[in-house]
Amino acid sequence: MSWKYKKSLSQGFFATELLPSQCMKLTKTAGGVVVNEKTRKILVVSQNGDSWSLPKGHLEAGEDDLTATKREIGEESGVTDLTLVKLLGSYERRAIGPGGRGESMAELKTIVMFLFTTAQDDLSPTDPKNPEARWVDSRDVATLLTHAKDKEFFLEILSSLE
Repeated sequence: MSWKYKKSLSQGFFATELLPSQCMKLTKTAGGVVVNEKTRKILVVSQNGDSWSLPKGHLEAGEDDLTATKREIGEESGVTDLTLVKLLGSYERRAIGPGGRGESMAELKTIVMFLFTTAQDDLSPTDPKNPEARWVDSRDVATLLTHAKDKEFFLEILSSLE
């Protein structure tokens, strides 16, 4: 961790501020909006049992965005029968804070999102950090999502899902 220093008149040094890029981890995350082909409902997952999100996660070494997205959707929901529709775009946000409240200043994520469809109905998460997955009516997804930036992104792309 590095501090920005200034020299004082008494020839001493004092810390003035911690630079944002030096106090938080910058990460890349990939995920997806998954639409059930039969019901047109959207897949939403619980994170740590205290917040709700679209399925997504960090890229593992050597993974590209699409590979990481499919792996994360499978781990967080059990859905593996996915048809890629298109890249939806990306956005930035801080990690959700402890207990599902607020934002953590420890991590700034760049999130890349894809659109998928699936015929798979059954949900069976295998990731213990994501203990529950639900199919949710598209009109109710934004209300359920915990992070304001996730809600904002979803509302921006909602019309392209219908």
